[in-house]
Amino acid sequence: MRSITYGEVDFNKMIKLIEKYIHSESEFEYRVSIGTDSQNFDLTKVVIVAAVHRIGKGGIFFYEIKRIKKITNIRQKIFYETNLSLNLALKVSERFKKDNFDYKLSIHVDAGEAGNSSKVIPEITAWINSLGFDCKTKPYSYAASCIANRYSK
Repeated sequence: MRSITYGEVDFNKMIKLIEKYIHSESEFEYRVSIGTDSQNFDLTKVVIVAAVHRIGKGGIFFYEIKRIKKITNIRQKIFYETNLSLNLALKVSERFKKDNFDYKLSIHVDAGEAGNSSKVIPEITAWINSLGFDCKTKPYSYAASCIANRYSK
């Protein structure tokens, strides 16, 4: 994973940095979110984001970029993005549990009611909720529709 604040970090370092960030000013409320977005070029550029939002006071985020065979079907693309987000969220959640760090994660999906992606929202939301995560869609899915989107272009 990469960070504009911390540079290149491995998964374990990312977890330690997230936990340290939240512990550093524990009087604030925090939201930990995982989101993915992608853009089509010759290949599909996919960006996975882990973000920590310190409510009212900014935040930090980590991202990973992948390039895969072009996905042109919007349904397939949203499911692929969600699968990547869920895989990272499960790994982060498992590590938080191991560290006795009780923090609930939300999954941010780059889908909204105003576009072609609206048809998959009920399925995606049910899938995410069934795994114990909160699901946010546009306009509340900033990890996917703002941060990941910015790095996917």
